[in-house]
Amino acid sequence: MSKERSNPQILSSVSNALRILKSFSTFEPTQKVSDLSESLGLAKSTVSRLLTTLAHEGFVVKEKSTGKYKLGLSVLTLGGIVTNHLEIHKEAAPLLHKLVNDTGETAHLSILDGTDTIYIHKEECSHPVRILTHLGRKNPAYCTSSGKVLLAFNENNLVEKVIEQGLHAYTSKSITDPDELRKEMQIIRERGYAISTEELTEGTRSVSAPIRDYTGKVISAINVVGPLQRMPDYKVPDIAKKVLNASNEASERLGYDKRFLEVR
Repeated sequence: MSKERSNPQILSSVSNALRILKSFSTFEPTQKVSDLSESLGLAKSTVSRLLTTLAHEGFVVKEKSTGKYKLGLSVLTLGGIVTNHLEIHKEAAPLLHKLVNDTGETAHLSILDGTDTIYIHKEECSHPVRILTHLGRKNPAYCTSSGKVLLAFNENNLVEKVIEQGLHAYTSKSITDPDELRKEMQIIRERGYAISTEELTEGTRSVSAPIRDYTGKVISAINVVGPLQRMPDYKVPDIAKKVLNASNEASERLGYDKRFLEVR
């Protein structure tokens, strides 16, 4: 019995499309419909329909001269995301640990997921009283320092999509006015880091700065978060400087060179 039949949750069409993608290799970078049909045990008509769908989504490209198919840029994009995130973990982990030692507060590594932000790495502080945060949990980007950093430097003007979805008030300090959020984005871009004070959870403050890849694109953010009484106003500039140092070093470790991009 096939895997598809033994597990009703598996869609045979999706499974077959993925089998087609996995048929491409360094040794066989191009494939014909007939070859895929024979090697996978699928009808030519089925293979042809699946390839047409994959081509429409950019996962394969048909060569006009030979009629063969090769992998498309969508595969490269997904691979780049995985590589970047693996590299981010590797390069940022020791910097987060140092940041915790330097600030005494919990540090996180965050990414965007749609219009939300997610913590993908966390270094806990040693204080007995800590801010409860969770890896993998989604938070609205406009209410967190890391989310605001990622929105501010997003190349697709994602902040307008966030505004269209509605700005819900999680606390009395949450930004709910579209113009105020747009102004905040501009301040973050000019200053280079973001601050969130009781915007998602009362009694907390966080400071975040962006991490860039070798192309200069912001792909992640580093932040520190703690109780407001341990992160009062007068401490924010010093904390922000330390967070910026950590994010800049993480960016450099990923190949970012500001001087090169300025010349280019």
